[in-house]
Amino acid sequence: MKGNWFSRKQLAIPYIMFLILFVVLPLIVVLYYAFTDGDGNVSFENFLHFFQNGKTVGTLVYSVIIALITTVVCLLIAYPVAYILAKGSFCGKHAFLMLFVLPMWINFTLRITAMKEILTVIEGNLAYYQFFNTILCMVYDFLPFMILPLYNTLTKLDKSLIEAAHDLGADKVQVFFKVVLPLSVPGIISGVTMVFLPSMTNYVVLDMIYNSTYIMGSLIGSYFSAYDWHNGSVISIILLAMIFVVTMISNRFTDGDDASAERARRL
Repeated sequence: MKGNWFSRKQLAIPYIMFLILFVVLPLIVVLYYAFTDGDGNVSFENFLHFFQNGKTVGTLVYSVIIALITTVVCLLIAYPVAYILAKGSFCGKHAFLMLFVLPMWINFTLRITAMKEILTVIEGNLAYYQFFNTILCMVYDFLPFMILPLYNTLTKLDKSLIEAAHDLGADKVQVFFKVVLPLSVPGIISGVTMVFLPSMTNYVVLDMIYNSTYIMGSLIGSYFSAYDWHNGSVISIILLAMIFVVTMISNRFTDGDDASAERARRL
């Protein structure tokens, strides 16, 4: 037993080294530049500059709005699709699922370039519909990340609970809103997390279509490109804190829904 335990510790060494080199050390560097000034002294001026600057705060608000709308649109589209694919009895539903997943196999830049060319042909001048085109491209890129967790959750629903609801006199609408939808919340939370967080920092859409920095990811890149590591690190820390909060809230919802589902099965 002792020999096996020691060998497991040895197997963990490469992973620990990877985390130290590519996660811990870069984070320490970012924290250092975020909380110091140009002379290396500890300072909170970088954070004050961020929140006192209308451009940076506006970029943060704009990024949150883009991420929220993208997440809501993806959810409204993905849930019916995932439900039909999971509960439908038609032939070839796995092929339909593959059609939604297939774009994920294509390079992200190529997909955005193709969408840009399509929008240029349809609209002519992309700048007239900047907000709409941003949402459209975001939804196009992140929709599969919403469909897959919903599909996996819906396919694993306990059919006995649905049958019990029907036996107790519930119609299809009541079964959906009182049984299916509550039990699928873990999939919804997973999909929302997988779409909302990347949407806030995704700069490829605006960068490739409009050459714009009016989103958090692009703003970070512009600061680091100008060798302003202090302000770039501050924005990175703020985004990291937001991601941490969203993840904690998602975990609480998921834990609560799992416990509710378990109580429903016992009843």
